[in-house]
Order: sequence, then structure tokens, then C-alpha cells
Amino acid sequence: MQSFDVRIWDIRTIKRPTKTTYKVRWTVAGREFSKTYATKALAESRRTELVVAQRRGEAFHRECGVPESELLAERASVTWYENAVEFMDSVWSGLEPGSRRKLAEALAMVTLVMVEPGIDPVDHAFCFRWLVSWAFNSRERLAGLPRDEEAAFALTWIADHSLPVAALADPKVARPACNSTTTDSFGKPYAVNTYRNKRKGLSGAINFAIEMGRLDANPLERISTAPPRRNNCIDRRVVVNPDQARSLIEATRDQTPSAPRLVAFFALLYFAALRPAEALALRLSDCVLPERGWGELCFAESVPYANARWTDDGEMSPRKSLKHRAPGQSRTVPACPELVAYLREHVKQFGVAPDGRLFHRVDGGAIRHSTYAKVWSRARDSALTPEQFESPLARRPYDLRHAGVSTWLNAGVPATQVAEWAGHSVEVLLSTYAKCLDGPDQVVLAQRRIDALLGMAADLRDSDSDVEDFDADDRRDFGSRMGRERRSNMIENEARRDKPGEARSH
Repeated sequence: MQSFDVRIWDIRTIKRPTKTTYKVRWTVAGREFSKTYATKALAESRRTELVVAQRRGEAFHRECGVPESELLAERASVTWYENAVEFMDSVWSGLEPGSRRKLAEALAMVTLVMVEPGIDPVDHAFCFRWLVSWAFNSRERLAGLPRDEEAAFALTWIADHSLPVAALADPKVARPACNSTTTDSFGKPYAVNTYRNKRKGLSGAINFAIEMGRLDANPLERISTAPPRRNNCIDRRVVVNPDQARSLIEATRDQTPSAPRLVAFFALLYFAALRPAEALALRLSDCVLPERGWGELCFAESVPYANARWTDDGEMSPRKSLKHRAPGQSRTVPACPELVAYLREHVKQFGVAPDGRLFHRVDGGAIRHSTYAKVWSRARDSALTPEQFESPLARRPYDLRHAGVSTWLNAGVPATQVAEWAGHSVEVLLSTYAKCLDGPDQVVLAQRRIDALLGMAADLRDSDSDVEDFDADDRRDFGSRMGRERRSNMIENEARRDKPGEARSH
């Protein structure tokens, strides 16, 4: 990428009817470069800089055509804000709307830390909102500065006072940037998933800076920070039993005028263990709903919530492929007779949207996350006791999916089959639902099996003492006697093995 084969030509004067310009020309490894100036003094100054660098024995960059010192100085002057904006633009097209928003939030938090110390005339919460919604939103930023004058001032101030990205090489600068991914502005630690998203955003921007030659190494590798512990296992307290699930589903009917449209939606989350985004994308053509017996759901799309601000075409929650699956890859889930009845009743009462979707508003539009979350909260308040309502029990609609998967596992369905229905790998399934695999009956049964294996119950029945009078001293004597008998048997067996020609009993 560097070369010492440099030739610098004399300045060329270009005369035009309106004005005269002056061109500086030079070659690096046979490749010609040039730059035009309005005055001869500027052209001579630039030519002199190139000649001085050449005489110093400085290498020139083959692609850019400039001395290496100039290239390093130019790269070192790039601010964190500029680097972060360029990074967002470089990855924007390959990200889903939700991932774009999460990345923007991560970059905004770090950007608020990467400003010149000692001067801070802007409100952080206000700046964070506009950094996310404008500076790191590639589609919005192309439309020009925001019309809000206060927002335009704050964003301009941040751009002008942002530290150079090369400053991250200093641990005193890198440490606060790293801390912004672990705790919020009030010092409260982030949840594990939030931390991972923010750390991924910071690492991505730093790797982009390394790729562009603005940093020599990743400064995060020198910082020791213990990440929050990740708990993948579902809390058993959120899982409802079948009776509770039915009660909650039926309780949604009377919450709002539009709530009856969501009864079958919540039934899908439990009986078919669907994700909410999958249930909202379900079309009538995806369903086999016989009058009797089991049905079937086969679908290949979902509609995860996404604000129109983060989509390419301004559409709210565009359809996408299923989670963890390639575009066009489908998944089939059985529909028990009870679920089939819910879906048939829903279609009969509300019909389908113009595109065949089962769940839609009165005007045919998509149902929003806030709508079904509000209905679910009111249903919990109506169907649960005050103690249950304050507990984690089915706090989110998503917890119905957890309950559905747990029900399948406890019913004895093989893990491989449950994983296929739920859209998980077997490893993720077992680690996620490890605490929900066994109910109270199985725990009691396991305890009895352990007692039987230890032989305590059988030995107590064979003894002459009354079980109720079998106190601690008796237990110690019993254990010592059993130990002596086992040792005696072992000695006899060893002696029997040592006698030649004696048959061994098996």
C-alpha cells in the first residue's frame, strides 16, 4: 500500500474564458494524482509540501496518493461521532429494523461519553433522544437537520466537541466508553441482553475504526470488565398451569371493545406455543382447521414490532422470515382440538384481513404490541388473585409460550419434537426450560425412588424396633452395623477370590 516511487510535476496553468486555475500533478508507483487550486500560491504551497515529504524519504500511499504522515494525521482527526455515523451507514442496509434501533441506542450512549471533558451545556436525555432518532438513523439524517432548533443546536454541539476516535487508545478515555455499556447514566446495571446489545455496538464501531486505519488495536481488549451473568433458564414462577391459562384467555374477552378479537391470539400463544410476532403474521391459508380432531399450522413469516422510523419504506412492522430460519423456511405446529375451536370461532366472528391475516383491527390494519399488552394486563388483574397479580405469573403475553412449551415437555413429548414445534434447537430448549421439566408429582416420585435406592425403608421394615421409636442414636447404630456388614462381606469376597480352583459366584 506504500511506495517510494514518487514523481512530482511542475504546476500546470489552465486558462479558461471565465477564470484561470492551477493544477498540481504527481504520480505514485505509476498512478497519477492531481489537485486543482484557484490561485498559484495555493498550488505552489501544495507542491512544496509534496516535495518536502519526498525529500524526507517518506512513503506515499498507493491508493490515496498522499504522504503517510498526512494520511495518519487525517485519520487521527476523525472524531468518534463521525466514525459512529459512518459505521451506522455502512451496516444500515443489512440490519433488521429492531437491530437498527438497538445499535443506534448503543452508539448514542457511547457518543455522550466521548465528548470533550469540562464543558457540558447540553441535556443528556434530550441529546440521547435526538442522537437515536436522527444522528444514527441513516434514513432520517439524509433528510437534513431536524426542524427543532434546540435539537439542531445540540447535535451540532456534539459533533463539534466529540473526541477523536484515536483517543480511545488512552485507557482513561476507553474505560468510560466501556462503562457506558454496563450501566445507565444513573449507575444502574443493564440487563444481560441490554448489555450485550450495547457492547456489540461499541465493539462494532471500534472494529470499523480499525478497518479504516483510525485505530491500531481494539482498546477493549485491555479492559477487564465482568459482564452480568446470563440466566437462560425460564423462571418456573411465570409458568401458568392449564386451568390458569384457560382462565386468563377467557378473561381477555371483556377488557376492551376490541378485546374479543384477541382471544384466539392468546390461545395460539399457549396451545401452539407461538411467539406473538408469529401469531400476528398467521394467515388463514396457513391453517388446517377440521371440524373435529387435531388441526395444523404451517407458516413461514413473522411480524416483529418495528417502528416505521426504522424501516426502509416507512411501513410499520414489515413481514420477515421466522426467527433462526432462512427466508422461506416454514415451521409446522399441531393445533389441539381446543385451539382449533378458538380459531374457527374467531374466523366466523371477525373474518380475515384483505391479505388473509387472522388478527387485525376493525379497519384491517395490524394489531400493535401496545394493544395486546394492555388487554393482557387487564386480564391478569381480572382473573388472578391480588397475590398472583403482583407475582411474575404470566406477567407478559410471551409467558404463555413458555407455559405451552413446558406443558408439552411435562406431557412426555420428546425434546426433539418439542424443539421442532417451538423453533428451538434441542440444546437451547433443554437449557431454557430445565426448571420447568418436572412438576410437583415428579419431584415426590423422585424422592421416593431415592429412599428406595438407599434401602432405608426396607431395612426399617425388617427391624424389630418401632419406626416411631427409631431415634437418632438408633440410626447411628443402624448405620454402623450396616457398614460393618458391608466391610465383612468385602473381606470374605476377597478371600474367596484368592483361593485357587474355587468357583466364583456371580
